[in-house]
Amino acid sequence: MFDRDLAELYGVETKYLNRQVKRNRERFPREFTFRLTSNERNELVTNWHRFASLKHSSVLPYAFTEHGVAMLSSVLHGKRAIRTNILIIKVFVKLREILANHKELALRLNELEMRMEKHDEAISAIFEAINQLMAPPEKPKRPIGF
Repeated sequence: MFDRDLAELYGVETKYLNRQVKRNRERFPREFTFRLTSNERNELVTNWHRFASLKHSSVLPYAFTEHGVAMLSSVLHGKRAIRTNILIIKVFVKLREILANHKELALRLNELEMRMEKHDEAISAIFEAINQLMAPPEKPKRPIGF
């Protein structure tokens, strides 16, 4: 999630949220939060209309992982911050469940596809045998001569 989205959810200004992250840098290692590069920002602006306001921004946005969002609760205070943090963590948990279910579903589909390929080969062989049986028998050719 991006800093501006989180700031809106927490009901604070983006610069306040970023200031708290900078003041507590030891709580936000690279795997919790990172700043987008200008190339990444440009790609976002190009591909997603939602990020058009970033196009002329002089400040590169921060991106937060699930753990970074959880760590924000220790930096931002207030009842709204607590409620928002709980809701965001619930969303991440639900997202993880959905991804796990889809991964399991994808594995099952792959297994089914492999079985179907084997069955397809067998069915093709059966149809080929049926077609050979259905083909009219060739009439024996009369020998030339006596």
